[in-house]
Amino acid sequence: MSRISVTPPVWVVVTFPDGVTNVLRHIRDMTAQAPGHRPETIDTMTTTQNTDPTSPARTGPLTGLASPRGRTALATTAALTSLTLALTACAGSSEADAPATPPASDARTTTAPPKVLLLGDSVGQDLALALDAAFEASGVEFESLASDGGGNVVGPFSEEQWETLPEEVEAAGPGLVIYQITGYDWGTEQEQREGYEKLVDTVTEVDATLLFVTMPPIEPDDFYEPHMEDLDRAPEVARSVAADSEGRAEVLEAGEVWGEDYRASRDGEPDRNPDGIHLCPQGAARLTHWMLDELQGRFPDIIPAAPEEWADTGWASDDRFGAC
Repeated sequence: MSRISVTPPVWVVVTFPDGVTNVLRHIRDMTAQAPGHRPETIDTMTTTQNTDPTSPARTGPLTGLASPRGRTALATTAALTSLTLALTACAGSSEADAPATPPASDARTTTAPPKVLLLGDSVGQDLALALDAAFEASGVEFESLASDGGGNVVGPFSEEQWETLPEEVEAAGPGLVIYQITGYDWGTEQEQREGYEKLVDTVTEVDATLLFVTMPPIEPDDFYEPHMEDLDRAPEVARSVAADSEGRAEVLEAGEVWGEDYRASRDGEPDRNPDGIHLCPQGAARLTHWMLDELQGRFPDIIPAAPEEWADTGWASDDRFGAC
């Protein structure tokens, strides 16, 4: 079974060395802020979330109050339905092109796929919702330690992170650790290198592999603008650390998914949060689909479930996506 651990939001005022204060909205990062909740009525609709015959049926009428949040959920469902069809088409074409039976020389012994542990900040938490659904459908154990307003191994909050992270990683017992490079990975090149090298060593100590995932391009506000040079440098430092790790770490270049610039929508549907930082369900689903394909190429025992098995199973209605 997959499991996702969610760290409760922590509301604090932090003073940084450069004098930046009052980062309340960035601790929660505004992802759950949906404007205007007021009662309205909507027609009855039917949802189907779980077709597993061994589990209780979860099909039936759904009625409730419609608000901008409710309308967003309906729009998201439609968008994910379209996305599912698109992702399925991509998966179907690759499966059709694959040989029905692999050559004998390519035969391998099937073993249990490694447990996957996700580390990161609030963008990682957005991603974790989609990953949790996809990994569960794929029979892969999953846990997330991503946290709002932190989760970074270099920069602000990292000292607190390192007080517990080694023990948390050991307790999780992963075979694969994914570090979504965070919007808080500030510091000099040397500081970033030391933080990333320490993470490689921590993951190696539990006999796991580390994959860095580059962060999506953001539209920085006054909070992030002073640190963009550091954030732009972070992927380069991660690549250097991975290259020196003797195969213990690698970098997944998520620019293949996002492109070079922040884009709020794709194909006419919300893809990124209007705050310029976070993910919408469509973006989380696109990144997840891409990541699973990347993981399968590195861990053959991870066999991704078809997108229709996880892309529209209810996770997209989470309040984190309320602003999408």
